[in-house]
Amino acid sequence: MIIQKEITLASYRKGFHLITNEIQKQLPELPQFGLIHIFIKHTSAGLSINENADPTVRKDLDYVFNKLIPENDPKYTHVFEGSDDMPAHVKAAIAGQSISIPITNHKLNLGIWQGIYLCEFRNNAGNRKLCITIIN
Repeated sequence: MIIQKEITLASYRKGFHLITNEIQKQLPELPQFGLIHIFIKHTSAGLSINENADPTVRKDLDYVFNKLIPENDPKYTHVFEGSDDMPAHVKAAIAGQSISIPITNHKLNLGIWQGIYLCEFRNNAGNRKLCITIIN
């Protein structure tokens, strides 16, 4: 059986945000075993699985991404939507647009220190849409 659902996340500021609980609240009952695939329908944000306990990890990830891919580079040619737009596309290409997680005993089978991140790369982004597919 395959279930597919689209959810909308609240608007987040630029940075890395733990969204595991926000996603889980909007999921139907999960099967005993299966796989969940989560896809973000945007080109200037990404998804990742990483540390869920220490918020300094999120701060450091933001620092590294901004250091590697700065805004206001005069060599960018895609600048119509602002100085953060092209860097956001590059960062999203590196982070990726989807993740897959095993389902075991009706729960996401994440490691004890793992959580789902929204990687928001725009300064003033709006709501973000996720397409979630559950495969049993």
